[in-house]
Amino acid sequence: MVKENLPRLRAGRLASPPRVVLVAPEIPQNTGNIGRTTAALQCPLHLVEPLGFRTDEKAVRRAGLDYWPLVEMHRHPDFRDFRRAHPGARVLLFSAVGHRSVFDADFRAGDALVFGCESVGLPPSLLDGHRETTFALPTVGEVRSLNLANAVAVVLFEAYRQLGAFSPARLRHERP
Repeated sequence: MVKENLPRLRAGRLASPPRVVLVAPEIPQNTGNIGRTTAALQCPLHLVEPLGFRTDEKAVRRAGLDYWPLVEMHRHPDFRDFRRAHPGARVLLFSAVGHRSVFDADFRAGDALVFGCESVGLPPSLLDGHRETTFALPTVGEVRSLNLANAVAVVLFEAYRQLGAFSPARLRHERP
């Protein structure tokens, strides 16, 4: 049996999906993986400059990101610009130094899920202003944190689960 012909499990699109916000991402492969996840869940991806890579069509094609046209991507020169564009979005930050577990977060429709760059995370000025809404992914052992793309995927799927996107009533099998 050819795997490409087997049905895929699908969920309905959320009316007001969360927004993934990457502040100064540095590694194009991580952003590519995050873009694929946001495309798979049909939620917007916001990139806050500076970026450590290019996102023009030539660069995306060279990286083999054939799904990139499916990504709803928005660029912002700084975080203030994102906030001006989405003043009603509740901001939840995710950082290895968060004091609360992501599994204690209460996700709501339209939330802005904010992640920092790979090398230093979110800037202290942003963390200081959002202490009560800064969450971490708990780990076991000596590993300090997860890869950014993995962290975004875990958080985003937990948000979708809490928002009811994967309830049995919303799931269906669909042939390619």
